[in-house]
This record gives sequence, C-alpha cells and structure tokens, in this order.
Amino acid sequence: MPLHNRVKEHRARCGLNQQQLGGQVGASRQTISLIERGDYHPSVLLALRIARVFDVPLEEVFYLTGEETDEKA
Repeated sequence: MPLHNRVKEHRARCGLNQQQLGGQVGASRQTISLIERGDYHPSVLLALRIARVFDVPLEEVFYLTGEETDEKA
C-alpha cells in the first residue's frame, strides 16, 4: 500500500528549506529529501513532528492510496 506525502508542498508554503525543516524536527536534510521523494517512510514520531511544524493534521501531509485505504466495517 503506497504511502505518499505532501511534505515539499507544505514546506514551500511555510517558506522552509529542507535543512530548516530537518532542524525543526530533528532530522537531516538528506532524510527530508528522501521523504519528499518517497524513498524513505518516516517513523510515526517523525511524521507527527513534521505535521506539527506545518500546523496541519497528519493526514494532510501523509496519505495512503489504493484499495487498502478503504475502511472495513
């Protein structure tokens, strides 16, 4: 189930570069770059920190696609 993100879009909206975002969330610039490209999936803690910096819900930054995302009754 593919995990996608909008880190780059939110980062641009907040006027942050990768180094600045990494500093605020305790990650390297390289880690932020990997996350933005979809080559690395952050831990829940890191994902929450990133969403908090952007002041948006986690689901606005990270989201799943595909049938697996449908809620089961």
